[in-house]
Amino acid sequence: MRIRSITGRLRRTTLRRAAALACWAAVAPMAPAAAPAADVAGLRDGDHVAVVGDSITEQKQYSVFVETYLAACQPAKGLTATQFGWGGETAPGFLGRMTSDFVPFAATVATTCYGMNDGGYSPIDDAKAKRYRDAQTAIVKRMKAAGVRFVVVGSPGCVDTDFFRRDAKNPQQAGELSAMYNKTLDALRQVAKEVAEKEGVAYADVFGPMTDAMVKGKAKYGPTYHLAGGDGVHPDANGHLVMAYAFLKGLGVDGNVGAVTVDLAANAATGTDGHKVLAAAGGTVEVESTRYPFCFYGGDLKSPSSTRGVLEFVPFNADLNRYTLVVKGLKGDKAKVTWGGQTKEFSSADLAKGVNLAGEFLDNPFSEPFKAVQDAVRKKQAFETPLVKTLLHNLPDYEKALPDEKDALAKLRAALLAKYKPMPATVTAAVKPVRHMIKIEE
Repeated sequence: MRIRSITGRLRRTTLRRAAALACWAAVAPMAPAAAPAADVAGLRDGDHVAVVGDSITEQKQYSVFVETYLAACQPAKGLTATQFGWGGETAPGFLGRMTSDFVPFAATVATTCYGMNDGGYSPIDDAKAKRYRDAQTAIVKRMKAAGVRFVVVGSPGCVDTDFFRRDAKNPQQAGELSAMYNKTLDALRQVAKEVAEKEGVAYADVFGPMTDAMVKGKAKYGPTYHLAGGDGVHPDANGHLVMAYAFLKGLGVDGNVGAVTVDLAANAATGTDGHKVLAAAGGTVEVESTRYPFCFYGGDLKSPSSTRGVLEFVPFNADLNRYTLVVKGLKGDKAKVTWGGQTKEFSSADLAKGVNLAGEFLDNPFSEPFKAVQDAVRKKQAFETPLVKTLLHNLPDYEKALPDEKDALAKLRAALLAKYKPMPATVTAAVKPVRHMIKIEE
C-alpha cells in the first residue's frame, strides 16, 4: 500500500477521532525510565541523532530540547541531530517512508516515538498490538541495516485526564474515555519495551514519567494544568520537557555537565572538562565554559508553557543537569554563593559535598547563551520538516512519473542533501564560550 494513502487516511482518522475523545481518570502508576541495555554502546563523539515520531515530534519541542541538550550540555563531543516528525503517522507509516526520507541522512543514533495514532483512539486489541509490534521490529531492523548503531525505542506518551474528550460540552465523559485510551497506550508501551528487549536495543519509557508528572502537576495546580496539551494529545512545553527527559535517559546520558571545585584555604580552583578556571582569589572564581547546563524559561509556574513549573514533578536537574560547585576550606557553618546576579545561602556541609548550580540558580549566566543555541536548533528544525515531508519524500513519485529525468532528479536529491549537510554544524557553532563569576562569602 502506498505510504501517501496510509498517512492521508490516518490523518483524516486522527482529526475525526482526536477531536472527539476524552481524558483518562484512572491513572496508571509510573514506571521508572529505563537506561540503555548493557550491550548498547551509547552516545559517541560525532554521533548524528535522528529524532523520529508523529505529530508530537513534528511540534518540534521535545526534539528541540533533546538536540539543544546534545549540542550545549555535550554528553559527547560534536553531537548533531535531525528531527523526522510527521503528523498523523503510525509506526507502519514511518516504515514505509524510511528509504526515501530517513536513510539518506546517515544517522548513527535514532529515537522513535510512536503509538499515539497506532492505538486508533480506541481500545487495544490483538490486531493493533501485532501491527505495532511488527512495524516497530521492522523499523529497528531497517535502522540497523542503514548503519544506525544505537537505537532507542520510545513508548507513546499519555493523554490528558481533563482535556482529552469527545465532547467539550460534556467533560464528564473524560473519565471513561481517557481511562480507555491510556490503557491502550500503556499496552503499546509494553509492546515497545518488548521489542527493544528482543532486538537488543535501548528503551525509553515516555508514558510513565508523563503520567506521573501529570498527576502531581494537577494535584498542585489544579485540573487546568495539562501535561498532554490543550487538546489532550499534543503537549505544551511542560510535557515536552518530560518527554525530553525520558529520551535523554534512554540515550544513557549521565547528567554530569561539569564541576568547579574551590579550595578557599589554598586560594585556588579547578574545573572539569569544558570549564576552564581563569582566576581564583578571595573566594571569587572566574570561569570560561564551553559546556552549558540546561536552562529553563517561563516565570508563571502554573502555565503549561513554562518549563520551570514542571521541574518539581520530574527529576531533570538531579538526573540530567548537574553543574556542581564544591567548596573546601570553609570555616563557618554557612556561606553565601553569588552567581549571575543572584545570591543564595548554603550550609558548609552541603558546599563541601557539592551543590548543583544549575538547579539552584535558574536565572544564571548561561540563560541567554543557551537560548541562542535553542533558537538555532528551532531554525534548523523548521527547515527539516519541509525538506523531509515534501522535497525528499515526493522525489520517488517524480521519478516514476518522469523516468527519463532520473539522473536530473538524482542530482536534485544530492543538491538538497548537500544544502542541508552543513546546517547541523550551525547549532554546534552557536555554542559560544561563556565567561562567568562565582563568588563565595563566609
